[in-house]
Amino acid sequence: MPRVDIPASASEAHITARVYALQPAYAEPAAQLARAVREDSILPARTKEAVRYRIAQINGCLLCQAYRASDAREDGFTEEDYASIGTPAFAGRFGERERLAVEYAELFTCDHHRLDDAFFERLKEQFSDSEIVDLTVFTGRYLAFGRLTHVLGLDDSCEL
Repeated sequence: MPRVDIPASASEAHITARVYALQPAYAEPAAQLARAVREDSILPARTKEAVRYRIAQINGCLLCQAYRASDAREDGFTEEDYASIGTPAFAGRFGERERLAVEYAELFTCDHHRLDDAFFERLKEQFSDSEIVDLTVFTGRYLAFGRLTHVLGLDDSCEL
């Protein structure tokens, strides 16, 4: 149940658009960031989906945890892969780059002070600088909007 009063609108049926009606200046920039992360990321679909799903688990967004990205499915992402994320079985189902990307997302989300020079040395062994920026923006976008959605009580109605 939403924690803010969402305006009713005859022209906008979806709750996301109605929420942005409370602060219209944020609607287009938020949509542009979501589009850029979805369409312009240079990271493999499997890596992005592992990161996105782990952030959904950390944020507690049940709707985001139920979502399945079609490009990740096409890249071989299975229900067993989803089930392994956040468990010891994860290490056996994913490669080093994917595991490191998820570790980065976990630290970014829960303990960013541990993202020190030593961690970035490990990251640079697996990712280019462009990929690191991509991973950072991707992680930040899903952390911020997933958390916003959950905190405002919109996660049973958000647009995926």
